[in-house]
Amino acid sequence: MNLDYLILALKNLKHRGIRSWLTLLGIFVGVTAVVALIGLGNGLQAAVGAQFGVSSTQVITVQAGGLNSYGAPGSGAVNKLTMADVDAIQKLPDVELAIPRNIETVKTEFNNKLGILSAVSVPYGEKKRGGWEVMDLEAEKGRLLQDSDLKKVVIGNSLSRNTNTFDKGIEIGNKILIDDEKFEVVGILKKKGSFIFDNVILVNNDVLMDLIGYGNEVDLIAVTVKDSSVMNRTVEEITKLMRDRRDVKRGEEDFEVSTPAAMLETVNSILGGVQAFIIIIASISILVGAIGIVNTMTTSVLERQKEIGIMKAIGAKNSQIFMQFFFESGMLGFIGGLVGVILGTVIGIVGVSALNSFLGAEISPMVNFPLIGGALIGCFLIGAAAGIVPAMNASKQNPVEVIRG
Repeated sequence: MNLDYLILALKNLKHRGIRSWLTLLGIFVGVTAVVALIGLGNGLQAAVGAQFGVSSTQVITVQAGGLNSYGAPGSGAVNKLTMADVDAIQKLPDVELAIPRNIETVKTEFNNKLGILSAVSVPYGEKKRGGWEVMDLEAEKGRLLQDSDLKKVVIGNSLSRNTNTFDKGIEIGNKILIDDEKFEVVGILKKKGSFIFDNVILVNNDVLMDLIGYGNEVDLIAVTVKDSSVMNRTVEEITKLMRDRRDVKRGEEDFEVSTPAAMLETVNSILGGVQAFIIIIASISILVGAIGIVNTMTTSVLERQKEIGIMKAIGAKNSQIFMQFFFESGMLGFIGGLVGVILGTVIGIVGVSALNSFLGAEISPMVNFPLIGGALIGCFLIGAAAGIVPAMNASKQNPVEVIRG
């Protein structure tokens, strides 16, 4: 029986005027916004996670604060970290390795094209091997840097493609100019889906230091711990150590000690807050759509009074009249939600693809089927609820009066 009401409702909606279809705009816009923004938000969270370029959960990052310019982490700090800080952190009982890293902006030339890229220092010995593990870097072609490499570099995967800054992919054995000095490419990293690491140039620390002249200064220290269970304790130990070394009080720190998980949680919290705010705004649009359905169904009852009277005169029950209008209003909401879900999903997929192109990431667009199913059911229920009063009014019509009228 319910299927009969559904078929009849669809037939009636098919012959509705443009006014009835305009009623769907509120729900359509709201659902489109919700589905698209949740899809984009999930894609953005995944893309941001990839940008950290650190796979290990046992890594603590230490960098100087008090920025006075834009640039790589710690590069614009007033009071920068030093190699002495690295040595002091290395001596803490729970620390396995304290790995210094400098991130420098360099002028790079290849194929008669000029680009501005980031060069990252690579330490020596055991810290070099630890650095590869911390950054989860592997060579797709060629090899990684060795301690004996002087005028040699390893490049990020995106620089080997012909769509990069130089209009031509860099290959193993090619020579590039970095700040007017010639270097040979000995390795190309596997793609990480990170804008930073897929466009980076890796150079041995002493070579980069001679080229740039940063001396004893360090932009960032990556710290690995001996056991993940002591992560929080090690963060506190490093924080206390750095306060003493930099002679600052609690709450006045000019440095930051953080973990990838904590940074990612902060970013996700911000993105979640933005999503929640926009969903609230979209919900107002859906509410406006529900009010529009009430108005449309009320008008429909007035316009179809003679039809209602004839149906009741030939034996239609009040419950049958009620169910007909109830299903019609529910289908109005459902159709608005269906169009919104389709468009919102398309926008989400296109948006994630654009993020991949912009960030050089490889995030797969995700279709949230539970969200889609919930949105469609919710839209039908909202539409049906909005039509309850008009449906009840329709079912109470006096057949004699409406036929005469």
